[in-house]
Amino acid sequence: MEKNIDEAGRFNVKAPSVSEVMGKKSPEQKFKAGSVSATVWKNNGQDSEGKQTSYKTVSFERSYLDKEGNWQTTSSLRISDIPKAVLVLNKAYEYLMLKDGSEED
Repeated sequence: MEKNIDEAGRFNVKAPSVSEVMGKKSPEQKFKAGSVSATVWKNNGQDSEGKQTSYKTVSFERSYLDKEGNWQTTSSLRISDIPKAVLVLNKAYEYLMLKDGSEED
């Protein structure tokens, strides 16, 4: 935590963000239809020559409440979730193609 005292003698503490503590990054874009979502992530890495590069990935999940009332996620779908899954994945693909205009493997 960053600590300092301002001109008025007040003690200020800057708490780290969740991303700083957990080492997690924020999604670039998220598409949601009911309990089903597709999230676009920007990743950084190195190509075969060691040069820095970036690429996008898409994660997919369905949220649900467990027996204790806690939110959980899964990649399993109920029959009624399939149209929602198709929709959010198509939206993620559309976003990537219209924004970047190129396909990746």
